[in-house]
Amino acid sequence: MSKRLSAARPKTVYAAAGLEAAEGVAAVVYGGYVGVETAIGEPVDPVSAIGVTVLALAGGIGMLACARGLVRADQWSRAPAVLTQLFALPVAWSLWQAEQYAIGVPLGVAAVLALVTVLSPPSTAWLVTDHDEDDEADEKGGADEKGGADEKGGADEKGGADEKGGADENGEGGEKDGGGDAERPAGKPSRGK
Repeated sequence: MSKRLSAARPKTVYAAAGLEAAEGVAAVVYGGYVGVETAIGEPVDPVSAIGVTVLALAGGIGMLACARGLVRADQWSRAPAVLTQLFALPVAWSLWQAEQYAIGVPLGVAAVLALVTVLSPPSTAWLVTDHDEDDEADEKGGADEKGGADEKGGADEKGGADEKGGADENGEGGEKDGGGDAERPAGKPSRGK
């Protein structure tokens, strides 16, 4: 990851990733605890205990992957991060109603804060920008943010010549025919001729 990429990352992304990671660690710890208790003890319902263990471990690992994705600006990580928080809210509410305040309140607060931080405008702007293409272009000496030729000498965003030297969308440029007339559909007059 480049220094430029790290410097531009908003604090809300760090906060969202930290909250997602904390929930992931808690889920993995809980899943491990239930798994150990199931293995060494006598659970009332072993099938349910095994199911809770598997779901908690898988969910926790998934949340940790989402947290890593948020920090790395992986676009895929935003939707599952939001979904895990939306699932955490009813769980927190159920815990609140069961008078399990020590677990329900922190879970609810973490879920709300994670939603606010991951959906905030700075986080959204950071996560919808494709940072991978910027890094690859910088490494290969290709297009910059203002638009220039790509690493193959291809068209820029403003419509320069394509990578084969052919005409751009205006029928101009290119080396093969001096203006791109050969690529113009029949019946369309050429511009300026």
